[in-house]
Amino acid sequence: MRATVKQGMAVFAPQGFLDGNNTVAFLTVDDIDATLKLKVDMVLVSLKKVVFFNRNGLDVFVKMFAKVRLNNHATVGFCDCDNKKFNAINNFYKNDLNFSLFDSQETAALFSSSFKDQSKNVLLYSDDKSQRSAMAIELHDNGHNPIIAQSKDDFILKCANKSSYDHVIRNTFLGQMGQKVATRVTGNAIIYTVSSFLDADIGNSFNIAYHNNSLNVGFRLFIFDAYKVISMNVHALNFFSKLASSGAEYNATICFVGMSFDKTPLTFKDNMEDAGIMFYDQMDDILQNKELLEELGASSAANVKNKRIINKIVVTELSNFVQATTATIEMMTNSSAIKEAAEVKEIIVADKTDKIASSIGFYGDMDGMVILIFPKDIAKKACELLIGEETEDVELILDTLAELVNIVGGKVKTLLSDKHISVDITLPRTYASIDSLLEITKGRKGVQVDLSFSGDKFLFFLTR
Repeated sequence: MRATVKQGMAVFAPQGFLDGNNTVAFLTVDDIDATLKLKVDMVLVSLKKVVFFNRNGLDVFVKMFAKVRLNNHATVGFCDCDNKKFNAINNFYKNDLNFSLFDSQETAALFSSSFKDQSKNVLLYSDDKSQRSAMAIELHDNGHNPIIAQSKDDFILKCANKSSYDHVIRNTFLGQMGQKVATRVTGNAIIYTVSSFLDADIGNSFNIAYHNNSLNVGFRLFIFDAYKVISMNVHALNFFSKLASSGAEYNATICFVGMSFDKTPLTFKDNMEDAGIMFYDQMDDILQNKELLEELGASSAANVKNKRIINKIVVTELSNFVQATTATIEMMTNSSAIKEAAEVKEIIVADKTDKIASSIGFYGDMDGMVILIFPKDIAKKACELLIGEETEDVELILDTLAELVNIVGGKVKTLLSDKHISVDITLPRTYASIDSLLEITKGRKGVQVDLSFSGDKFLFFLTR
């Protein structure tokens, strides 16, 4: 099966049934080798004429995607996904969805650099805010005008006004743009969802590496949504008590919301409270109380033990981190980055006035975190596209800035993957106060790169 090539896009079009055996029959080693030689920026498999598929049938293509991505650095994935096919693929791969999905070849073309001269007004919406932001940024980078619906109702309303857009995007997902480990909410709280009967298995299913790296980045408030928990045994009790004790080193707070003790001994609650865990009846008791939210999630100058120093492995990849950062901000602000200085030291912010910041962690084959300090004017300009209008609302800017930094993290992840370095990323932590950030970075050495965008100073810091 040969791919059809048009304007930098190679599309395979299998037909009928796709299971493991049929896919192998459709796709040969020669087909893959031929694709690797093509000068294309997008390799897709059309599902338009596919009647049935299962995961085994798709896995052959997914393996090909990995080879093409490694050799050509091309966008890879499936196109012509209706709602049923889109949901099926999401269910098959869940958090392993590291390739793209497009509702049509026309939509895919909007994300291809070969179509940059054909500017369109594009209406888009996704339940995943990170995906929504990522699509808007990629469309903008390709010269299109993204019209972002902020909710489903807003999307339906905008769809009805057909004269306001040239194209509408549905059932689309851009691969490797972040990860779905937890949910970030305003106030820099991370929410974990637990349910059913909690026993010793919680220690295996809970992503402790993600949690520890979130602490390292600066998150201090962790909320367990326990509305659907039926009961817990002593093994789960010990796990959460140890989690709270280890977090105390960072002055972190763990809260349980909606936990019922009808079938769990009340002595368990007493033991957890002794470990520092707090209990609330409703999520809004925390999230709608700004003073409490700020108090619980505040940074702390706690003396964290075993602070790690920047190492050669991380420094070697510095260019990838800087490239992902500057490319994103240059595109969003329509300005060029100028590198002024780079030095290994503790972070120094000479002027804290009108500055906001964000940090994001990475872990896996290598670990550490990236800190970005923005002048407010640059942050507002960079976020304007994603918000859809100018704003002075600091909370909204910080929330949107986190989405922007999440996209930077996704790009870093992709660049490192191309070099066979596998990392996962945390969600971003934002700081309205530079002093709060400096409490987290106290005693940590890293590489500080001073940059400027149209004369505005910008600071990049890579540390562990």
